[in-house]
Amino acid sequence: MSEGKISENIEEYLEVLYRNGSNGEQVSTTQLSKELGIAPGSVTQMLKKLQDLGYITYTPYKGATLTDEGMKIAQKITRKHRILEKFLLDILKVKQENVHDQACEMEHTLSDEAERALCTMMHHPDLCPDDNVIPACDFEFGSCQECFSQKDFDQVINRKFNLLSVSELTGDSEGTISFIRGNSELLDEITNNGIKVGQHLKYEFGADSSVKTYSVEIDGEKLTIPVEMANNIFIRI
Repeated sequence: MSEGKISENIEEYLEVLYRNGSNGEQVSTTQLSKELGIAPGSVTQMLKKLQDLGYITYTPYKGATLTDEGMKIAQKITRKHRILEKFLLDILKVKQENVHDQACEMEHTLSDEAERALCTMMHHPDLCPDDNVIPACDFEFGSCQECFSQKDFDQVINRKFNLLSVSELTGDSEGTISFIRGNSELLDEITNNGIKVGQHLKYEFGADSSVKTYSVEIDGEKLTIPVEMANNIFIRI
């Protein structure tokens, strides 16, 4: 279904579900109740509504998982929130203890065009102030260089599928590399490692606690990549 205009309340639920279950993990009613500060009974009623809307799959007494449509909306609002946190702290010098609440207030009204402009101005950030990965944009580009070269926002096309960075993967996740984020220096470094859009990537394990690396298999070749690369290489899920 088309997302249309989504209420702020629904966006908040989907954002929490994404934060706790981006890889398809079930998120319990208890967890949602705790994070949102809402009574479990009210959470259950909302989960039933979200399922009717096609945003989640809900199993009573077990929890909820995001559908592809729910994931798309959740990633979009999470991305805006984390970019705003980065902007508020690094550019506007807002006190760190205030950036989360201010980002919460602003995320629902930030346009896609303004989000893209903030991302470009801050040189395509990969982490928010809490060191959580900023999701990829949902624009149909293979890299940030492609995005930068497209000056007319009216010509920007939205991607039809969802992405996760290598550093967000778990278990035996695998998929096609569909977007690589970063400035020209990072993109060149990734390319020099033989990594490019269109290759098949299989996640093996990571991150090593001492050297912060991830082990992956790309088109049959085993590679160890640093966390900075892992944060910025996205596969289709």
